[in-house]
Amino acid sequence: MGSPDGTGREAFPDGFLWGVATAAYQIEGAADEDGKGPSVWDTFSHEPGRVRGGDTGDIACDSYHRLDEDLDLLTRMSVGAYRFSVSWPRIQPDGQGVPNQAGLDYYSRLVDRLLELGIRPAVTLYHWDLPQALQDKGGWTTRDTADWFAEYAAIVASALGDRAKQWITINEPWVIANLGYRTGEHAPGIKDSQQAADATHHLLLAHGRATRAIRAARSDVGEVGITLNMAPIRAADPSAAGLAAEIDAENNGAFLDPILHGRYPAALSPDFRPGDQVVRDGDFREIQAPIDFLGVNYYAPRVVRLRDGNGLRRGEQAMRGRGNGVNVNPDGMPLTAMGWLADPEGLHELLVRLAAEAPDLPLYITENGAASYDYVTPEGVVVDSDRIKYLHGHLHAARRAISAGVNLRGYFVWSFLDNFEWAEGYSQRFGLVFVDFGTQRRIPKRSALWYADVARTNSIPVSPPEPA
Repeated sequence: MGSPDGTGREAFPDGFLWGVATAAYQIEGAADEDGKGPSVWDTFSHEPGRVRGGDTGDIACDSYHRLDEDLDLLTRMSVGAYRFSVSWPRIQPDGQGVPNQAGLDYYSRLVDRLLELGIRPAVTLYHWDLPQALQDKGGWTTRDTADWFAEYAAIVASALGDRAKQWITINEPWVIANLGYRTGEHAPGIKDSQQAADATHHLLLAHGRATRAIRAARSDVGEVGITLNMAPIRAADPSAAGLAAEIDAENNGAFLDPILHGRYPAALSPDFRPGDQVVRDGDFREIQAPIDFLGVNYYAPRVVRLRDGNGLRRGEQAMRGRGNGVNVNPDGMPLTAMGWLADPEGLHELLVRLAAEAPDLPLYITENGAASYDYVTPEGVVVDSDRIKYLHGHLHAARRAISAGVNLRGYFVWSFLDNFEWAEGYSQRFGLVFVDFGTQRRIPKRSALWYADVARTNSIPVSPPEPA
């Protein structure tokens, strides 16, 4: 795509929203302060062997105590929006009942300060930190949790909805159900396919009920949506087409189809399909509560092939729980520090697909970014050229999608700060801002300066950046 005005830059539509994203457990710290109760991640991270290096989110980025410092960094990055999550156990320590006023006051202060700075608050109600008291009652495997979540959503919307005008009910329900209840890699650390399928349905039901609860709490709350992590699933060769279709149903359709079409996809395998013991008459009507936008988290595509008798090739991994499947890293496609494929074309492909499936639904890229091997030079700077290249490529792909008619309204980088990266602990750095976790010193990386220029000019350079 060229630059018709000769500026050497590629402009985005007027009003395009530029933001950065975080999550409560990953940055806040203050794990047991001001009345906060324990979450499943507080419990999980303290169990030996669960998190790399024995790391926990007890302190994380200490953002609970460093709010003003972090907001000052946001203003320096010229962003128009900040996506943060509310910690459910900070609002309801046991997941039910009378709210903890100190918790509400913290997020109210955050919203007020953002608005004073001209930054739009984008509130995620649930980013994986279920109150441990509710997990003790069955967590997402029990239908009651959907009702408790709707109650919590109404409390937060009542407190903040006069000022915060963009709401995400649940972040990446696929991860919660499958890494939390199927493989046990994330909290609560359960390995049971039946519980994972049950959690899938109850998360969807919780989204639908919370969507209605938010709107019932206040008539002026603005936009309400959900964020799904999605990826194109590609067959490495024609023989793997059926495998790719099945994985697409599990990774993408299991949540997208109920929300958009009121059904689970036909290709969804029995291990992933919620059964009659949890799906009740009227559930899909609730799940299909109208949404104002869909949040899309995209990091990488998946390329798959059928296992043959020749074993695994270089760059391949056997699929967990599917003996006939292999994940492929195609030759020549770069990988991030997480080992994920860096492929901007996958984002373009996904956005065009979503626009075709839901033509009138506004889309936001609510997470996109890359982990890199970042370090501070003797001069005190962090030169993260790989991340800048990643962001440039994906923003170029997003701009091409807009030109193709996709109703894309905004883009949020994951992540604002280096943070507690779940089961990887502090070993992976996604942030635009480097955090020295020993001292809590913040150092904006070169990518932060580059992204600030993008947000300020509402454009990206036509040419990719040169390596430093």
